[in-house]
Amino acid sequence: MVIPRVVVAAPASGAGKTTVAVGLMAALRQAGHTVAGFKVGPDYIDPGFHAVATGRPGRNLDPMLQGEERVAPLFAHGAEGADLAVVEGVMGLYDGALGTEGYASTAHVSKLLKAPVVLVVDASAAGRSVGAVVNGFVAFDTEVRIVGVILNKVGSDRHEAEVRAGVAPTGVPVLGVLRRDTRLTVPSRHLGLVPADEQREQAAAAVEAAADLVRKGVDLEAFVAAARAAMEVHTEVWDPATEVPAAEGRPVVAVAGGPVFSFRYTETTELLVATGADVVTFDPLSDPLPEATSALYLGGGFPELHAEALSANVKLRRQVATEIAAGLPVIAECAGLLYLCRELDGHPMTGVLAATGRMTGSLTLGYRTAIAATATAFFDEGRRVRGHEFHRTTIDLDTEVDPAWYLPGGVEGVTQPRVHASYLHLHWTATPDVPARLVAAARIHAGMEK
Repeated sequence: MVIPRVVVAAPASGAGKTTVAVGLMAALRQAGHTVAGFKVGPDYIDPGFHAVATGRPGRNLDPMLQGEERVAPLFAHGAEGADLAVVEGVMGLYDGALGTEGYASTAHVSKLLKAPVVLVVDASAAGRSVGAVVNGFVAFDTEVRIVGVILNKVGSDRHEAEVRAGVAPTGVPVLGVLRRDTRLTVPSRHLGLVPADEQREQAAAAVEAAADLVRKGVDLEAFVAAARAAMEVHTEVWDPATEVPAAEGRPVVAVAGGPVFSFRYTETTELLVATGADVVTFDPLSDPLPEATSALYLGGGFPELHAEALSANVKLRRQVATEIAAGLPVIAECAGLLYLCRELDGHPMTGVLAATGRMTGSLTLGYRTAIAATATAFFDEGRRVRGHEFHRTTIDLDTEVDPAWYLPGGVEGVTQPRVHASYLHLHWTATPDVPARLVAAARIHAGMEK
């Protein structure tokens, strides 16, 4: 693997690495490059902006959810056809899963990819001290190659000169200096930025503003030169066709999309297609179930902010309830779990599950190791997986149910023989038998197999 690549990182969250990464992707694309965009970690929102900037699917690289042995192959797969790749980091450069020595951190991924790192530093509240920050990050782990710095939120020419003077003794080149820009403000809410799928015009405007800022403040030729200095990596290219068995017939697997259900990984669809499904995306705010639906995947998103509109699509709610009662296989993650409840914040949902959903004031966030608590069409009892939770809602059970998972804090989720609904998001590249089982159940439901 010799594709030019750079990891865009920062000392901490809030330094502006998303703005810089998105701006670089868009500016490089406008300069004639075919750019592949990636995000370290389980984030769903940033890859949506990457897709706007690059015109290609946004993808995630996450050793915790994918397994570190899959990171380079998945990168090679996502970068096919591109001549340059930009990988946006997560949190601070060396911040990984809690209780580990930086496992699944941006630094971890940069080493797996043998990719150079460009550090984005918020210089708004410091001068020469920025040099000490850069020097400390360079020295902390010498296996991480920091090849440049981009100074963000610089206030004036005098301020810039002072910061540059502080960085100069480190020997790390300053590749760009960005000034504060109010055009970069995009709507945010309780779980971060509003997804690009919900505000396409605003997202496009924010991406263009970021690109304009980068074009004016970053030496793009120097950035590309840094990317071309990436070391060679020997790896297989991940191929969904080798991960799952294919069979005759193409059952329709309906995948919820639109503004509400925007949280899903690009590889999810690729795995479903590879195993023989005809994947049809539909918008639960306005659409009915696709014709001949034989299985349903309900991913994550923000149903709590669209509960009234979801409830207003009475035809779909009744269709889903009727089809599931007739045996339609369903995997629901987070938003999907809430949609299958009887109601969400007082608004009627599908009523498939004996539970009600509601918004809370607390955030549930983090990686989870889970054990399947109940056998379903998709998971054998006792199956161990790694997943991720990210929500401010909860569900109240109306009656005793078969739970989906054993977690360190107790049980979670609701299952039926052909329904698996929980808050846990999985990256199916690490569990390719799950999409294969969903499609196999779809074939049975469609009468293609016994």
